[in-house]
Amino acid sequence: MKTVVWVVSALLAVAFVMVGTGKLVSSGADLEAAAGGIPVVLFRIAGVAEVLGAIGLVLPAATRIRPWLTPLAAAGLTLTMVCAVIADLVVGGGATALLPAVLGVLSAFVAWARRGPYAVAPRASSVPATA
Repeated sequence: MKTVVWVVSALLAVAFVMVGTGKLVSSGADLEAAAGGIPVVLFRIAGVAEVLGAIGLVLPAATRIRPWLTPLAAAGLTLTMVCAVIADLVVGGGATALLPAVLGVLSAFVAWARRGPYAVAPRASSVPATA
């Protein structure tokens, strides 16, 4: 199961980097055309959140430096996807909400796994303990 959590985390990280980068590098006019009335600045904020969340899904657990950040990043991405599903349902309809719903469920799974049964232990300190 540890392998499943790592694979899901890595695939989510790739997906969120791609989606988030797309929101950050797209022109304002392109985002406005696709927005359906949602302010472009919200797309930019979501893009930053998705890229930072993608880094947080993998890097802290892989380096074992502050691994508690991984479930926090996954929970943040879950919240971001809940907001995306709501926005898609309000603006576009049901079909466009499918991808963020799937990403949200997978992010929630990673948050649960990394917070609970498959948590990564922090790296042992290299500084000797003093009395």
